[in-house]
Amino acid sequence: MTSANDLPVRGEAGPDAGVLSPPGLSSSPARQGSTRRRTNSSVLSGDAAEARRQILAAAENVIARYGVSKTTMDDIGKQAGVSRPTVYRYFGDRDNLLGVLIERRTRMLFDRARDYIFGFESFADQLVEGLLYLVDHGRRDPIVRILVGPEYLGVTSPIVNGSALAAELTAEMWEPVLRRATQRGEIRSDLDVMAVGQWLAVVQFILVGRRDVTGTDDPSTRVLLKTFVLPAFIPAACAAL
Repeated sequence: MTSANDLPVRGEAGPDAGVLSPPGLSSSPARQGSTRRRTNSSVLSGDAAEARRQILAAAENVIARYGVSKTTMDDIGKQAGVSRPTVYRYFGDRDNLLGVLIERRTRMLFDRARDYIFGFESFADQLVEGLLYLVDHGRRDPIVRILVGPEYLGVTSPIVNGSALAAELTAEMWEPVLRRATQRGEIRSDLDVMAVGQWLAVVQFILVGRRDVTGTDDPSTRVLLKTFVLPAFIPAACAAL
């Protein structure tokens, strides 16, 4: 039985449109200073959600190889083993695909970060060490860095309204940490989670640029966080002591 992915798309040549050629036979031009773009022979799942996940995984591979600015929908389709129109059918346009991909990859980082953060007992350590964990892992991840890297400011704005998404995701990341610390009486009970997300997103953005320059061995970063960021969370009675 012929599936929707097997049907020819207008503007593509022949019945094999959307099917990848064996390595070495691709007709796409080679990148300057690199070999021809690699493809695979995967076939999308008939389940729409799984097919989206397959395309996102393909996009991750392509971006890791060529960078976000040089990645096209055609590249992603070839990596996934489908035509470019098929990729558009699932995600609408490139900006939407990148936005979904950024959220997916960022939440994967959050899962690991929370496991790490909850290994510390005090909120002070959770905040400081958690911020450094998120910054150091996020800035080295080619997908997450699209959201937090200073060099991507012009890219993220049209894709995801960068600052708003960063604040929302940061609030989502820290909400369970703040809730538990509030229950323990370690931090103020009047904190607005979204406002905290906005503030910590700015802090993380600054730290990405700083860590790019100073590296991860600079002890002054922890001192700055404990001196100027942590006090915003401490109850007034405790801060006065």
